[in-house]
Amino acid sequence: MAPIPLQRDTVQRPGTSRAGYAHGPRLASRTSLPGIPLAPSAARRFVRAALAEWTGLGVPAAVGFSDRLADDAVTVTNELVTNAVVHAGTTVDLVLRLEEEGGDEPSAALVLEVTDHHPARPVGADEPGDPGRTETEAPAGLPDPAEYGRGLQLVATLAESWGITYRTGLKTVWARLPVDDWSGPPGPPDQDSLRRGLRAAEILAPAARRTERDDAVWDSRGAPAFLAEASDLLAGQLDEDLVAAIAGQLLVPRLADWCAIWLEAEGGGPGAEPRLARVWHSDETGTEPLRTALEREPLRLPAGVGSGPVSVPVPWPAPPPDEAPQPGARDGAALAFRITAAGRALGTVLVGREGVAQVPEAVASLIEDFVRRLGLAVGAARAYTRQATISRILQRGLLPSKVAEIPGVTSALVYEPSDDGVVGGDFYDIFPCPGDRWCFVLGDVQGSGPEAAVVTGLARPWLRLLSREGFGVGEVLDRLNRLLLDDAMEAAEAAALMVAAAGGQQLHDGSQSRFLSLLYGEVVPLPGGGVRCTVASAGHPLPLLLRPDGSVRPAAEPQVLLGVVEDVAYESQVFDLAPGDTLLCVTDGVTERRSGPLMFDDGDGLARVLAGCAGLPADATAERIRRAVHEFAEQPPDDDVALLVLHADRHTD
Repeated sequence: MAPIPLQRDTVQRPGTSRAGYAHGPRLASRTSLPGIPLAPSAARRFVRAALAEWTGLGVPAAVGFSDRLADDAVTVTNELVTNAVVHAGTTVDLVLRLEEEGGDEPSAALVLEVTDHHPARPVGADEPGDPGRTETEAPAGLPDPAEYGRGLQLVATLAESWGITYRTGLKTVWARLPVDDWSGPPGPPDQDSLRRGLRAAEILAPAARRTERDDAVWDSRGAPAFLAEASDLLAGQLDEDLVAAIAGQLLVPRLADWCAIWLEAEGGGPGAEPRLARVWHSDETGTEPLRTALEREPLRLPAGVGSGPVSVPVPWPAPPPDEAPQPGARDGAALAFRITAAGRALGTVLVGREGVAQVPEAVASLIEDFVRRLGLAVGAARAYTRQATISRILQRGLLPSKVAEIPGVTSALVYEPSDDGVVGGDFYDIFPCPGDRWCFVLGDVQGSGPEAAVVTGLARPWLRLLSREGFGVGEVLDRLNRLLLDDAMEAAEAAALMVAAAGGQQLHDGSQSRFLSLLYGEVVPLPGGGVRCTVASAGHPLPLLLRPDGSVRPAAEPQVLLGVVEDVAYESQVFDLAPGDTLLCVTDGVTERRSGPLMFDDGDGLARVLAGCAGLPADATAERIRRAVHEFAEQPPDDDVALLVLHADRHTD
């Protein structure tokens, strides 16, 4: 990969005039975003909305912004905002500006500026601790891109030029993208109309440090619109700390000058200390003094207080009359609200306004409605966290803690559940058996969640037991099939008893048939190198055998699912895995990965990708298949992805 190009010697500093602009003030859209994980996605939406707005106004008139330019601008914005959020963690200011140059051949460029409020934090190749350096001064030496990520490499590739500008308390990273086939607009753009329709990021980026607040708007349509948008944002989060962070951004500065959110420890007793999860001040310099004042003692509301507002003293003394107020040490009014959900207290919200004797009643009522929605979001996030924790513990119990190493064979596993909060239906295993045999399993239970966990919890130990009893591959599947059918019959008999007890009425318990697709095989090392494989596929995607010359063929025959038909005699296939050969086993999360109407394995797509892996070791083959599956569609996989690669090692002298 080429090194990051340095900034040009002659650069345009952000914020200065551009010579030759034909229509007065430059076209610009700007917003501020909080330093939270949602900021990059909001920035992407903001940039697309701004470009669409400008195009609709006839800027540029004849050609319009190409899809490529829009995609490049969104990509650069995503990288720069992500960098600022991860490394600076402060509010991020985003400016999208259109600059036009006159002359015989007029041209234009999009300039993106991303500013954070932590200039001591380096960006990419920037050297820390050198706030006086401007973008015209190249760093003494650039580190290897692998050491700091490739975000700026991508920016440098897409942009005509880029740079870093330091100001007092600020650091701006900017990038300039040329507009192809430019033809200027017929007249000056309407600056007021450019501010319309850019709501994509506004809910996360209110006007910063508003000095005047119009409370009358909350008596009309403003309150329902605010609550609706806040509900959408809060309900979409599954982490209670992120919920608290978003809540703080929504309250300040729209409804308050500062706020703090405490969350009660889940399952904690009466003596458990609430945790100060979020502190936010409209003046960034006031956040830390406010946090210091609040950390002295947690806010505790009396037991009989409901969800309504409670007037409380501000958490700091008023300054003496002869001293100017400092950020975070101002007088005013404060209200506390209890966060509740399902009758349980989850925490407390404290909001304050400066320089007033009381918070208007309409605003207090609106905050109360907001805190109710906050309680629902925190409760949902905690329920998801509990489910995800139980699922991870259950998943660890259902899958082997480690897989056995097969002599003469290198193995590689990829296992990606489709949902971190739900137990997946795919499972795997590699284990030794008596008689110098090693067995491998790749299975897929119909469905997911508890139903799939029950089948996995039965099938995997049964397989180990049957294999170690010395049954052949086909016999193992025969007996496993009967065990699943017997277990399903017992479940059906129990359901019939429940129907009879209910007076003959049909009960709908949502239970699923216990179908299982399974690829099962055993491996025996050969004296001259390589291994002998015996495999059987029960309703499972067929394993593929890759030879060193790149040829690929199926290594088994299709057979019926387990747990469906009682009188089935499963057959196995035997072949040798010679040194250099590779066996690929996958679940249908790979073969049936969808991109619109197409599936990954249409036209033997999996075999084509595997053929390109000839000569690769097991882990490289597994990674190439995994990457191809993910790149097949824009959306992440909606089914569990599992694959097992067995590669027969070559002899080394």
